[in-house]
Amino acid sequence: MAFARVLADTLFLGKDLLAWLVLALGGAMAVGNGLALLRPPPKAREGDLPRAPVARSLAMLLIGALAALWALASLVR
Repeated sequence: MAFARVLADTLFLGKDLLAWLVLALGGAMAVGNGLALLRPPPKAREGDLPRAPVARSLAMLLIGALAALWALASLVR
């Protein structure tokens, strides 16, 4: 048991590593998809869509926001 305590103290970000990673990835997913909807590229390159697909971007934004909210709630507990 003492080894587990020492290991927990030496782990990067301690026992909350998963929550921090989910917060970072969920937040990035939400912000990235939100910006793709709000600010499409001024000129689409050949083979690219002129703007992001709205339904898919909204779904990914919602999933990312929920993941970030869950992680934030886990960290605040």
